Amino acid sequence: DNFWSMGETGPCGPCSEIILDQGKDVGCGRPDCAVGCSCDRFLELWNLVFMQFNRDARGEQTPLPRPCIDTGMGLERIAAVVQGVSSNYLTDLFQPLIRQVESLCGRRYGHDANTDVSMRVIVDHLRAITFLITDGVLPSNEGRGYVLRRIIRRAARHGKKIDLSGPFLSQSCDVVARTMHDAYPDLADARDYVARVVLAEEERFAETLDGGLRILQEEVKSLKQQNLKQLPGEVCFRLYDTFGF
Repeated sequence: DNFWSMGETGPCGPCSEIILDQGKDVGCGRPDCAVGCSCDRFLELWNLVFMQFNRDARGEQTPLPRPCIDTGMGLERIAAVVQGVSSNYLTDLFQPLIRQVESLCGRRYGHDANTDVSMRVIVDHLRAITFLITDGVLPSNEGRGYVLRRIIRRAARHGKKIDLSGPFLSQSCDVVARTMHDAYPDLADARDYVARVVLAEEERFAETLDGGLRILQEEVKSLKQQNLKQLPGEVCFRLYDTFGF
């Protein structure tokens, strides 16, 4: 009864999920916790989908002319299992980046939940930023360039939350290149270029962020004086549309 489909219609078939039980300490602790629980105890490590049918809008399944096996396995998850750690961020793929952020902000990973979240966002986004720019994507206001810009700005905002001031992403792209260059040598060749692009975007956003934060603080102060607790929609939209919040 293990079955996978892309959606209501399209290719589908039975699948064989390989699940790793990470132990009770990782899970939710409920007595009925089992495979399929939303907690992290039972980790789906690998999935083999035996694509056999095409399902139409009426739910009827007809055999595919060329059945195949669709397989998916995450690099980070395999690394975590092989290295005996409970999180992708504790593997040697992410630890150099975590240590870089620790050295910049003076905080330790694993000591405060909110700090940990911000560090995870920063290192995950930092890797995406480095790869995207190396592949030729530049920050812009449309398409994939806009996705890159939002990723940079979200990482920068989480930097603010852990007291990182000034450009810090551009200082850290080199760590991504050093960590991943064996498999992706282009990262090493492009690291100076990547750092320049990220620095320019960080400096641009720093001015915008400071201006937006001033507006936000003024609005919050005004609302408190009026004994109101809801930020007006037009203020939220302005912060989002003009200031990139």
